[in-house]
Order: sequence, then structure tokens, then C-alpha cells
Amino acid sequence: MDGVIIDVSGSYRDTVRETVRLFFNKALSSERLPDPLFSLEDLGEFKQSGGLNNDWDLSFWIICLLFSFVKTLNTKHIQMILQEHRSSRQGHGFDQDQTLWLLHEEIMSLFDVKDLADFLRSERKPLTTLVKSRERRKNKLVETFYEGDVGSGNIIKQIFQELYLGKGLFKSIYGIPPTIYKADGYIKREKPIVRQDFLDALLEENILAIATGRPKIEADYALKLFDLRKYFSIVLTLDDCIKEEKRILKKTGQITSLVKPSPYMLDTISGSIKNKVCGFYYIGDMPDDMIAASRSKAGFKGVGFLSPSPDQTILRNNLLKAGADYIIDCFKELFDIIKPEK
Repeated sequence: MDGVIIDVSGSYRDTVRETVRLFFNKALSSERLPDPLFSLEDLGEFKQSGGLNNDWDLSFWIICLLFSFVKTLNTKHIQMILQEHRSSRQGHGFDQDQTLWLLHEEIMSLFDVKDLADFLRSERKPLTTLVKSRERRKNKLVETFYEGDVGSGNIIKQIFQELYLGKGLFKSIYGIPPTIYKADGYIKREKPIVRQDFLDALLEENILAIATGRPKIEADYALKLFDLRKYFSIVLTLDDCIKEEKRILKKTGQITSLVKPSPYMLDTISGSIKNKVCGFYYIGDMPDDMIAASRSKAGFKGVGFLSPSPDQTILRNNLLKAGADYIIDCFKELFDIIKPEK
């Protein structure tokens, strides 16, 4: 959906950048951080490194990487604050969400991001540089603010959702007022990539479906806004993955991930189609999409979509490395690929 049907360069991508900025907002020297923190091209290349289809996880991993440049002003004080926090959680009840926001603000005030600001300003593609030179490792302090869900302590996810959804939509979905962002959501910056006349033509001899990492409510919002839902007989979202993950956990006790690059959504789609079809194709703009296609039981062909990527050469290479069977930069090319054999 994202990057193929819907242009999210001004919504999800910008939300990631601003989420990272706001996470460091209370730190010393935060006013020195560049604006924007990094380019969309740099962010795109980092996301293509794999396993980052979920933009909440993408934000978390970027913060973990950048934290290696953050200087601690008082390590013992931070450890003491965290210990008190853990004791409070194990002891008596308290307002966990409010406590964690205050904890985040207090702890970040004990860090200096001057070195981080210097690094971001000195590198043309800081994220790409870091991913090539350092292992992707979780930061335990950052993990403290990425536990639970919106309204129950997940600071990173809540910042992201407040920015992306905006005041009204955020409150209607989560039932609580936003904490730090109360303007229009970045979701309103989205626009369709695909034209409806193309979908009309494609629908004549094909069954169309969506497999997306978006939560259902966000997928439904865009499909309704741009009048696209009528074209897709099946829409699978993050909610479907989470529901099945919970079922597996309850039945077997095993924790599993069914989001891309898992082929779960593609296998579910192919298994639900009763019509006789000539083949299955998955159009995506990320390497994880191509990996999911190659792992699918139905033998999906991976079709890598380039537009509107800011650096199509790099994306082309990454899609091919991930197993793409085809690469296209305009939708019309699809007709030659999916043409039934006579």
C-alpha cells in the first residue's frame, strides 16, 4: 500500500524524522540538531536495510543508533532514577503513562546531544553511514520508552501516532488526548500514486488485494479518503498479523512474527481465492516485500516498484538482491508482466 498505492513521503517518512527529533527534544543542546535531522533519501536507504517494514520499529532503531553519539552528563543519577522507576512498577499502582512521560523528560535532560548534532551536520547520509559501520543493537534505555502501547508507556509509538494522526483522529482512535502534538496529522499529507482508470483496466481480468503493514484503521482511512476500497476484494493489515500471532502464542506458547518479510499475508490471500488464476504477483517498494513474495507457498512473483523513490538506482539494486522477479517504474508495465499465456 505505502509507496505503491499511496505516496507516504510527506506522512509516514516525515513522521519518523519528527518522532526522532521529539524524542531528543528535552536533551541539552537539542536546539543544535539540524532541521530536518536527515534526508528522506537517507531514511529510505536505511529502511531498505531490511526488517524495518513497521515505521514504529524504524523510529526505535534510528533512535538506538543515534544514541551512540549522545553524551551522558550524570550516569549515576540516571541509574538511580531508573531504579526508582522499576521499584515503583513492582511496588504499588501508579499512573504508568504519566510517570513515563515525566521519566523521559527528566532523563533526557541529563544527556547532551551536541556530538550527535555535529555528526548529523557533517554527514550527507548519516543513517546510511551508521548502518554500514555499526551493528544494529538495541539500547536498553531507549527500550524503556518502547514498551507497552499508546497510553500505557510506549513514548516512541505515542509520539509517532500523535504526529501521524493529528489531534482529532488520535483521540478518536485511542480515547485519550495527545500529549505533545495537537495540530493536523501528517496523514493529511498523503496522496494517491495509482490512478483509478488504471485500476479499472487492471480489475477487468485480475483479482486485486492489499497486504500492508498499516494498522487496519489507518489503511481503511486512506482507502476511503481516496475512494480506492472498491478495487480490492481482500485487504490484510497489521491487525490480521497480530491476531494470528496471539492465536499461535495461546495455542503453542511460541512467539512469532508474521509481519513482512513473513509471507503470512500473501499465503492467507492466495488461500482465500477460489477462482482459477494464472499466477500471483506482489507489487512492493521494499526489499522485505520481495522476500515475502519469494517465501510464499503460492509462488508469488515479486514486482519491485521504483517510483517515487528519491534514489531509484539504489532501490533497484536492493530489490533485485532481495529476489525481485521484475522491476517497474510505471504501472503500465504491469500489463506486460501479468499477461496470461495463450
